Amino acid sequence: MTRKVTKAVFPVAGLGTRFLPATKSIPKEILTLVDRPLIQYAIDEARAAGITEFIFVTARGKSALEDYFDAAPWLETSLAEAGKTELLETLKNTTMPSGAIAYIRQHQALGLGHAVWCARRLIGDEPFAVILPDDVIAAEVPCLQQMVEAHAETGGNMVAAMEVPADRISAYGVLDVGAEKGRLLRTRGMVEKPGADQAPSRYAVIGRYILTPQILSNLGTMKTGAGGEIQLTDAIAEEIRVSGNVYGYLFDGERFDCGSKGGFLKATIAFALQRDDLRDELMDFLSQITQGVRIAAE
Repeated sequence: MTRKVTKAVFPVAGLGTRFLPATKSIPKEILTLVDRPLIQYAIDEARAAGITEFIFVTARGKSALEDYFDAAPWLETSLAEAGKTELLETLKNTTMPSGAIAYIRQHQALGLGHAVWCARRLIGDEPFAVILPDDVIAAEVPCLQQMVEAHAETGGNMVAAMEVPADRISAYGVLDVGAEKGRLLRTRGMVEKPGADQAPSRYAVIGRYILTPQILSNLGTMKTGAGGEIQLTDAIAEEIRVSGNVYGYLFDGERFDCGSKGGFLKATIAFALQRDDLRDELMDFLSQITQGVRIAAE
């Protein structure tokens, strides 16, 4: 019987240099997408998937993340006295129960694989999820929930996958795919950031994983790979070689790369357009500026 996935690791130690100077004083994960920080989207997705234990791998300068999920009694009291019940409920959803979140420091910037390995003692011998907050996925059923439901049938390791154009493939870990069954891809290998002419497929791995504890053992013996970092994909590729128990999952949804400025702006527009209280005003504005662009071009 496949063990239930109840733990998730959130690697949030990065410096967020692509968003300087904003990230000089606040963690990138606190940047707001419409009116919620990126990390809230990740936490909400994890909760929907049944995650009850949240492990943050952080670094110096990330204390705002801890504060964000703490209680704010003075603010709650102020909202309650003002009768702002809807805002009060929204605020309460950002507060995590005592003991639900653990924070681990990654003292050296040695890559995603090393960040996950730093959480090994809290993970123990259970399957666990990894969520990269930079990857925000708009989906009717949250992406990790889709994966957890599929994982209950397959067991083993599972990575979220999507098809990307050849000219973008070198930015991703890429699956070498065997059999396909619905949304499941049986994998034969995985390559980190290959050139377009060397990529085994167009199926790229994005920031959602369900992994077995063996991946942690693999990470403990890994040497640095692409970019001089310890790559999570290398540890997963080793598990494919040894056990063959790794699946790709073609999730249903739209992924936004909020680790880039362009992706963050696209996500902001897309999520705002889904809001009844923002859609009409934003549509009017977009129509005005696109019309202005057309006139200028003529």
